[in-house]
Amino acid sequence: MKRKFQQYFWRCALVVFLALTVCGWSVQPAQAMLRQHHDSPDVLRYHSQVSIKDEKGYAWQVLLFKQNYYSPVKDLRLRLVAFPGVVEIAHTQPLLIETAAGKLLNASDAYALTAPVPNVGEYNLTDILPKLPTTDALKLYVPLSSGQQLVLNISNTVVTEWQWLVTEIEQKH
Repeated sequence: MKRKFQQYFWRCALVVFLALTVCGWSVQPAQAMLRQHHDSPDVLRYHSQVSIKDEKGYAWQVLLFKQNYYSPVKDLRLRLVAFPGVVEIAHTQPLLIETAAGKLLNASDAYALTAPVPNVGEYNLTDILPKLPTTDALKLYVPLSSGQQLVLNISNTVVTEWQWLVTEIEQKH
């Protein structure tokens, strides 16, 4: 009887282990995280922040946020930050956004005239975000001062989070 129980126990343990391996442990974690912070004691702000590697393996910080919380108009900005000295963004050119369906959208450069540093770009997504699919991945084509474009792949989980951020902003303001 004891031997049958041990065999049963180990079979159950094996089934649980295999189930976790196949279902639970192989799931990719969400890459983005909706964050909140206090600008002042009574002002809570939200933003989406994620680290994404480009095709050369360099990490970029990708942030979506509302520029002016005191304005009733949604002024959504996408800030792209590369490691200093690695790339220089062409600040006079727009960011090209490609949807999974192949639709191309241009985001205007918010730093066209006053770029703080060459490795940081900021783009206006106010009119673009509503045109994006809510659950599909995107490609961002970052214009570089060398005349080339660098590609950043934005996962569907990050795009979904961006939509949540817009919803959260609309509910709070």
